Amino acid sequence: MIVPTIGRKVWFTPANTDTEIAWGDKKQKLDATIIYVWSDVMVNLFVVDQEGKTWLKSSVPLLSGDISPNAFGYYAEWMPYQLGQAAKTEAVQAGVGQGVTGAPR
Repeated sequence: MIVPTIGRKVWFTPANTDTEIAWGDKKQKLDATIIYVWSDVMVNLFVVDQEGKTWLKSSVPLLSGDISPNAFGYYAEWMPYQLGQAAKTEAVQAGVGQGVTGAPR
């Protein structure tokens, strides 16, 4: 699990009722920056839509692991690259815990 911190980038998916947010190309998520962390699964975001307009979204669910989109329809998620990096880090940390350093000899 990636721990959210202020300044980290995430992808934002607006709710169907967020009609003021320009999101015509649904194949691409919207750019967002975490500006406040409520918990590991709830954040406030600074969102940029596909026309470059900015929006503040409060109490946005941050998908992680078994957490799925909520009834409100909007959510944030980590980018695939970030998830891959987190998985690599966890694998290295698990190896270190087992006495494997991964350092060349």
